[in-house]
Amino acid sequence: MTYQITGISPETLASHKKTNESRTVSVKATSKPGFPCRVSLEDAEEGEELLLFHHVSHDVESPYRSSYAIYARSSATKAARYTDEVPPVFQGRPLGMRAFGTDAMLKTAGLSMPGDADKTIRELFELDEVAYIDVHNAAHGCFVARVERFDQ
Repeated sequence: MTYQITGISPETLASHKKTNESRTVSVKATSKPGFPCRVSLEDAEEGEELLLFHHVSHDVESPYRSSYAIYARSSATKAARYTDEVPPVFQGRPLGMRAFGTDAMLKTAGLSMPGDADKTIRELFELDEVAYIDVHNAAHGCFVARVERFDQ
């Protein structure tokens, strides 16, 4: 079984830059790790500029629609893509993994401790009813990335 993890679209970031909503805030990273970019799927460098904005990560017609604040580097132009490996933002963090079916309903969930993300993803995908997994930082609850089944 192969899986793929992709950062959010840079167009999503661009739309927040243009609208300059009051819910979008420019911040500078004060530590590394600590400011995970959802486009590059890497932590920003200390002093690097990011946007903090409200993001609808699970934009579905089901009770599981979900949104929260996330960071993205202001300079991000290309969504990262990882196939059968976890991105740097998964490293060193406990992660909550919500496994959904094609009907956008939660099928199961898992908690992944630092270093176990790949194992947890593969275990969740052993269930045929799981179509994709939304990964969240366990402590803060914010969306990190989506994991999808991938056939090369």
